[in-house]
Amino acid sequence: QVQLVESGGGLVQPGGSLRLSCAASGSIFKVHMMGWYRQVPGKQRELVAQIRSGAHTNYSDSVKGRFTISRDDAKNAVYLQMNSLQPEDAAVSYCKVYALNRSDEGIRAYWGQGTQVTVSS
Repeated sequence: QVQLVESGGGLVQPGGSLRLSCAASGSIFKVHMMGWYRQVPGKQRELVAQIRSGAHTNYSDSVKGRFTISRDDAKNAVYLQMNSLQPEDAAVSYCKVYALNRSDEGIRAYWGQGTQVTVSS
């Protein structure tokens, strides 16, 4: 079984910063693409940022220049540094990891439980 544990969410004032962390554990043979998504009630979950195994990154236009995604393969972890946060950034953030499980041959996607990001003055 592969599990993702997220942390770092919380309440921040507009213009503030938060750093999200996501660590994968379990029967992982190799971690591939990792990313962050966010979801607001009543709306579909949207991609925020992703980082591939070669460290190539992609960002949604709304966060480009403000957010930075990074990874630590030694820890099977992915991070999201969020700067200049605005009220529209408030959402539940989810970590998504594609990993090869040691118990089978397929690369599967795993989701974290979500961490709340609240931006309010």
